[in-house]
Amino acid sequence: MPSPRPEVPSANHTDRPGLTRARIVATAVDLIDTEGVAALTMRRLGARLDVEAMSLYRYVNGREDLLEAVVDALVDTIEIPGPGQLQPIDGWQAFLQVLAHDVRRLALEHPAAFPLIATRHPAAPWLRPPLRSLRVVEAFLDGLRSRGFNDSQAVAAYRSFTSFLLGHLLLESAMQGADMSPAEEPLDEGDADLPNQDAELSLAEYPTLTRLRSALTEDHTEDEFEQALEHLLVRLDLELSQ
Repeated sequence: MPSPRPEVPSANHTDRPGLTRARIVATAVDLIDTEGVAALTMRRLGARLDVEAMSLYRYVNGREDLLEAVVDALVDTIEIPGPGQLQPIDGWQAFLQVLAHDVRRLALEHPAAFPLIATRHPAAPWLRPPLRSLRVVEAFLDGLRSRGFNDSQAVAAYRSFTSFLLGHLLLESAMQGADMSPAEEPLDEGDADLPNQDAELSLAEYPTLTRLRSALTEDHTEDEFEQALEHLLVRLDLELSQ
């Protein structure tokens, strides 16, 4: 049986439960979904939660930390198919198809927030949006390796796959009215005892990432652009010849 997909916590505005970081983040996601990223201010978020804006700083280090938490919460809903989950056909093509549709599901459910996932500076240069969490990248690489890819092929697929997803899904988000301009990034202004985005990432629980970190950091963007363009021209030539 497929494992249940993690969910972005829903904001409950009726029973006014105690303030928590999870509830603040859920309400921020809801505000972005309905009003856009530009509307997300600490004052407006506090109003939605029926608290003073200053109360939020016990749980988040300002808007910068809040935006990072929103991205983390959304990316955490991405489900990577596990071994044997895609039976009776569990090849790498099915693996990438299911994953691509799940990331597209995220973009369509949260079109106003998806540009944040695409444009926020990742915590490490080898975490490429939209697959930008340690858990997701580790499971992606392991998923391909278990389906016949070697290390270098899995890394190359990660680069190509993320570029494909980003281009198509950002366009879809824009067509749904999402703001493509980057969100303002003010200095952290709170004093919550929380890690900031530049905290050192621990790879202790991610052996595949540990081994492939150097390869993932290499810059092949020029070659990737040329290869993608060549594939597009070949496909268009095929269509014109039919």
